[in-house]
Amino acid sequence: MWYLCVFYHRLLEYRKVEFESLAGLFNGCSGATTLEWRLPQDHHPDLPFHFVNLPSEEMARNIASRSILVKGIYEIWGEGRSFEELEEAVKSYPDDRKLPYLIPESTFRITVDTFGKAISFHEQNDRIQKLAFIPFKGRVNLRNPAHRFCLMDNADYGDKNGLPPIVQRRIFFGREIGTSDRTILQTYQLKSRKYLGPTAMDAEMAFLMANQAQVKPGKLVFDPFVGTGSILIAAAHFGAMTMGADIDIRVVRDGRGPDCNVWSNFKQYGLPLPISLLRADNNLPPWRAGLKEVFDAIICDPPYGVRAGGRKSGGRKLLKGVIEPYTVPDDKRTDHIPSTAPYCLVECVHDLLDLAARMLVMGGRLVYFYPILREEESSDPTFPEHPCFEMLSTCGQILSFRYSRVLVTMVKVTPYTEEIELAAKLKHLEFKENHVKWLEDGNLHSAVFSPADVQTNGTGDKFSSKPKYRGKYV
Repeated sequence: MWYLCVFYHRLLEYRKVEFESLAGLFNGCSGATTLEWRLPQDHHPDLPFHFVNLPSEEMARNIASRSILVKGIYEIWGEGRSFEELEEAVKSYPDDRKLPYLIPESTFRITVDTFGKAISFHEQNDRIQKLAFIPFKGRVNLRNPAHRFCLMDNADYGDKNGLPPIVQRRIFFGREIGTSDRTILQTYQLKSRKYLGPTAMDAEMAFLMANQAQVKPGKLVFDPFVGTGSILIAAAHFGAMTMGADIDIRVVRDGRGPDCNVWSNFKQYGLPLPISLLRADNNLPPWRAGLKEVFDAIICDPPYGVRAGGRKSGGRKLLKGVIEPYTVPDDKRTDHIPSTAPYCLVECVHDLLDLAARMLVMGGRLVYFYPILREEESSDPTFPEHPCFEMLSTCGQILSFRYSRVLVTMVKVTPYTEEIELAAKLKHLEFKENHVKWLEDGNLHSAVFSPADVQTNGTGDKFSSKPKYRGKYV
């Protein structure tokens, strides 16, 4: 059945991708899930209104309640360019779909929602009065109604506010199936969290990553760059068992004291504590030989050198062969901080893909961020590949006019073997020979913060030449 999905006007590339991932989660499908979508008449694709074909009302309700970017899902009784067309459409909607919600024993509530333009309470009441042609026989209950209805409008809001253009006004009226609960973003907002680091993932993006990974109760989720645990907190909220690792032992063991560390973040929200937090190097994984296919999902934000650079074990002298490998004496191990060396992104992502190929169960998902320089003449970005994985989606988030990051979602479709390992190394070498120079040299930081190429508008004010409107930059 076709439903109207109304999205929040945020993270536009993520909206349908998150929706389809959740559809696969509730349908028991770990692979690619492709739904049938269509736009309302005369609608720009970046507007929040999209029709989607779903197998059941229960699935629509489950997706809406779990999603971060879905505002609501509705069974549309009618739509039109004016209230006259809307009345004609609602009256022609099948009675067997309407009458169960119009009986005297029911209670109802009607809300008015407009996109791009706020209207007063008086205007909302005027619009509700125009729905008098619908024969509601039940009582109005504003607090706890049995049925909720919504009148939605995208009236012309002008062309100077940065929103997608309106081709033609469209009014929708329908029964609410489900809505999202974005209050969890306030509950988990970073500014109220006890322990934070410079690269802590914001709550909205952490929950989106968990949805992309199809996290659910009973699943084991691993973050090899755990930091202060922001991503694992989102996974634990959805009921998953969590496990993390970081190369900095001070982060995973000490934090800023006994009451300000990764563990205290989980205690703050009453979440189950991680199974374990390891001091581990992504370049030298600690897993014993023969151990594989343990994790249901790996979710992470690898270090790519803007706020924090990647590090691996060894130190410069050890890697150059100036000194031989050594063993730390027992009496000095407690306070010993292992030496580290720079860890370029291309090597980091290769090790991440190899770890995921070995340790993910079949159908498990790998979700990670990958940085992209935004150059005017650049071609479509190329992402590292692995024979064990199928690429499901790539969703960009513009962080500045110089660079953005892409959320990459992959699913494991082939078991890991020695032949696969060899093929993966060849793919890595091929990618390494053709990748952008900053990936290996680790100079993304200098590329991002170098003097910008800007234009002036004749008054001395500087501005970027890149086209943009609100939604692409949030």
